[in-house]
Amino acid sequence: MTPGPLAAADLFHTVMEAAQHRCQCAGACGQPHTKGEGRCTREHGRHAGKHSGPIRLMAAAADPLTTELAAAALPASELRAWCPPCFAAARRTAQRAAAAPGADQGGLFDL
Repeated sequence: MTPGPLAAADLFHTVMEAAQHRCQCAGACGQPHTKGEGRCTREHGRHAGKHSGPIRLMAAAADPLTTELAAAALPASELRAWCPPCFAAARRTAQRAAAAPGADQGGLFDL
């Protein structure tokens, strides 16, 4: 049996059951997840490969830019099951998109 979290275990189990204990990333991390038909194939407690340990999914905000403090107050309906690699990549992708210059700059520095 794969251990769950020490705190908010009921919330964690609700999110995991809704996700069928599988990462819910559908490409937000930048990967197409073609083997899983558009969804990450990593499952809680299963090994991701020959040389890695078991995957420990986490219940985190559906929006990867949500702060950890704000995410702690979210209901289960606004949380998703994420594997750590997908969540980290989705957060980086979202941060880059948020920091990208807007289209309203009008080519001021275009040559």
